[in-house]
Amino acid sequence: MSIIDQLATSLGRKDEVPNQELAQKIAAKKDKKAVDELVANLVNKSKDIQSDCIKVLYEIGTIDPLLIAPHYEAFIKLLNSKNNRLVWGAMTALDAMTDAAPKEVFANLSAIMDAADKGSVITKDHSIGILIKLAGHKAYADDCTTLLLDQLKNSLPNQLPMYAENALPAIGTKYKEQFWKILESRLDDMEKESKRKRIEKVLKKIK
Repeated sequence: MSIIDQLATSLGRKDEVPNQELAQKIAAKKDKKAVDELVANLVNKSKDIQSDCIKVLYEIGTIDPLLIAPHYEAFIKLLNSKNNRLVWGAMTALDAMTDAAPKEVFANLSAIMDAADKGSVITKDHSIGILIKLAGHKAYADDCTTLLLDQLKNSLPNQLPMYAENALPAIGTKYKEQFWKILESRLDDMEKESKRKRIEKVLKKIK
């Protein structure tokens, strides 16, 4: 069976289990040809095939980022797609592979942030994930931490606690005070007590 024949759509399935299992199999075998086939079919005439391919690719990236990293240009290109499933799927793949190809991802940060500004919550979540990972690399720390802090100033109240928790380990000493001030200034935006407490917990850890 070809890789495409093993996708959920090809098997007549409406759940994601076949795609997840296929990703695990490809990652375990380090099957680069299978990855190539999936990438080639991101422009398949069937939107269902496209969706299954991006799903399998970012699942592979979660297991073995190096397998999908060479195809970063294909994921960047998808950020301009009219198909939202492909946009957030591509951002998920880029998030998964950032530490494996930080130079390539950083070089395309403008396109990534543009897509995040226009995209869904999932797209935004993964763009923040990308910034956090890049901020952990010395060469990109200043640029990406500054961008990350700007994002935290205006991020949705529902998402901010998660962003703050995930960002904390990547914020260097140089930016800790600024990080603290931004979070402290946004406490009143937290309508849910549970979310406010999560922010307060991060603030205590900063201090």
